[in-house]
Amino acid sequence: MKRTTTILAAAVILMAATVATAADKIALPKGYETWPKSSDKIVSDKSSLFYGIHNIYVDKKTMPAYRKGGPYPEGSRFVVVQHTIRNEGGKAVKGKKSMIVLMKKDKKQTATGGWLFAGFTAEGKPSGVNPVKNCFECHLKEAKDRHFVISRYADFK
Repeated sequence: MKRTTTILAAAVILMAATVATAADKIALPKGYETWPKSSDKIVSDKSSLFYGIHNIYVDKKTMPAYRKGGPYPEGSRFVVVQHTIRNEGGKAVKGKKSMIVLMKKDKKQTATGGWLFAGFTAEGKPSGVNPVKNCFECHLKEAKDRHFVISRYADFK
């Protein structure tokens, strides 16, 4: 029993390390700023990881599946760019860029539903965000029935 528990614990640690290593090696896609972009989405809940104003960029390969609500082909990519909120005359407006997140369809990422999640600083450097705790747990809760994609094509209108 002790040996089985030790082997299981080692497998869990190895799987978590594989997910973290994959996220550390990934880079932001070049030219993502030229992809179709959503309208501004304001998240005003200060306790949310996504507190701020953000836009979603969807690559051209992903867009047909996104319009239909999935399923998504291998390699599909979403990039979310988040900005702080500034108050201008009582209106929420974009402040400084604060975070960038990549979500890429990758069947090897079994711990995160077949998606690679990676967080980046405003400068595009890996942020060390935990792909399971900070990303997938929310995607699982919010969008399990939509192939783990929280946003909808309607966000582009």
